[in-house]
Amino acid sequence: MAEPARIVVEPSIPDKLYFRIGEVSKLTGIKPYVLRFWENQFPGLGPRKSGKGHRLFRRKDVELVLEIKHLLYDKRFTIEGAKKWLDDRGRIEPVKPEPVRVQGELFPAAPAPGLDQIRQELLAILEILK
Repeated sequence: MAEPARIVVEPSIPDKLYFRIGEVSKLTGIKPYVLRFWENQFPGLGPRKSGKGHRLFRRKDVELVLEIKHLLYDKRFTIEGAKKWLDDRGRIEPVKPEPVRVQGELFPAAPAPGLDQIRQELLAILEILK
């Protein structure tokens, strides 16, 4: 008999600046000790510490926890495999700079009427100023 399809419902993350570890645990269904272990294993997961030493997770940390949970529990990645996948996904190809163009390429070859006269006058002024 075929297994029924699992429906994965992603929890909605409240619109808050910081979440304590207990809140993250309830939102994600991950025990606090597992979250503390994942902090050591995944460098991108780094909650801040309050003045009293409480872990304060940002929204992006909670989203990363959900992604790690999906990779480990649903896709059955190992911790090393999940680290590699997250690392590879985070890499962005460097943007190649446009070639430097010389000033002559920026302007049309034939100057507009009157520009030659202005150029000559500017050159004459430049000679006077030297």
